Amino acid sequence: MIDINLIRKTPEHVKNACLRRGETIPIEEILEIDKIKRDSLSKASELRAHRNKVSRDIGLSKKASPEIIDQMKQIGQDIKKLDIVIRDTTKKLEDLLLSIPNIPDTKVPDGLDDTNNKLIDTHGSPQKFKFTLSPHWDLAKNLDIIDFERGTKLSASRFYILKGKGAKLQRSLISWMIDIHTANGYQDLYLPYLVNRQTALGSGQLPKFYENMYHDTEDDLWLIPTAEVPITNLYRDEILDYKDLPLNFVAHTPCFRREKANAGKDTRGIKRVHQFEKVEMYKFVEPENSEKELMLLLSHAQEICKLLDIPYRTIQMCAGNLGFASSISYDIEIWASGSAEWLEISSCSNCKDFQSIRSNIRFRNKETNKPEFVHTINGSGLSLPRLLIAILENGQTEDGSVHIPKILHPYTQFERID
Repeated sequence: MIDINLIRKTPEHVKNACLRRGETIPIEEILEIDKIKRDSLSKASELRAHRNKVSRDIGLSKKASPEIIDQMKQIGQDIKKLDIVIRDTTKKLEDLLLSIPNIPDTKVPDGLDDTNNKLIDTHGSPQKFKFTLSPHWDLAKNLDIIDFERGTKLSASRFYILKGKGAKLQRSLISWMIDIHTANGYQDLYLPYLVNRQTALGSGQLPKFYENMYHDTEDDLWLIPTAEVPITNLYRDEILDYKDLPLNFVAHTPCFRREKANAGKDTRGIKRVHQFEKVEMYKFVEPENSEKELMLLLSHAQEICKLLDIPYRTIQMCAGNLGFASSISYDIEIWASGSAEWLEISSCSNCKDFQSIRSNIRFRNKETNKPEFVHTINGSGLSLPRLLIAILENGQTEDGSVHIPKILHPYTQFERID
């Protein structure tokens, strides 16, 4: 959430920052509602102070004239009316503020689509094969490690079942990635997969992505689209000790997303599905260190790609491609040989104080001893479906079998899938 004080002080800055994203926000309406709310609060406070004074005077004199009694009744009615205005404007203002995306960092390139993203670096080169390559859905079907038809039968389209060595490979990747990240100083978490409305609001999923989340209406619980959602809220309404920062967490969770695919695009295989596994990294940091901590988290996501010997490239997102809660983001894309394309495998973002304002997460500044909002940083480390795609397509051989990266052999207990 954008701090209302920032909007009051620099409304044009906030307005223009959102225009960089291609979004127009109702700054004038926000300021008008905010003024009505503040004026009403001030007037109600004055009336209460006056009523208290008159009540004290009546107590001292032990009597009140009919005129004073009528005046007190009118003040009470006026306060009730003002309280209604305050309640309504508070709700309207909160709804408007919750709908505003984060302000892009000044380092973020201008632009509204992929053509304006900035290539930062490329690591490794796509392997050259001497035979015709297969996409992962054909490889998986021939190796009998993914069952698309029964996944659809059990649930709906874009669900799948991993079998045998396919299931073992996924579990091995999860365990191995968790081990790498914990060795890098992240604390492993097991999290709820269903969260309440306030948790979804705090991370920035609600109200923006209401239609993309699975919702239990009876209990008002929401299936998480990423572990970022519950981790963000671990310290909601708390004040942290600066000595404990940074706080580094990693979690494996399933992720549930209702997002619709464009007709005919990404409909085959496991590239875009409704349920998938992901290992997520997350940091709570002091504002002065957030830029450095973002680059450290990014390097930890890149490390996974390097260790698996998968070619990857790092891209800085332009303003129009930033996630709703992000101020600056770097995407990692890995190369999949069978489909001959780069696949986004991780998005590493600095949300600055956007999520902490929404969730009221603060720390006590070591210099001033005053509470300030922490900065939050997140990134996939990594997402499983597309990692499986790259391993299958890059590791395929002419006879249809697939070589598994050597570093995974102690986890999989097999070197190839055939």
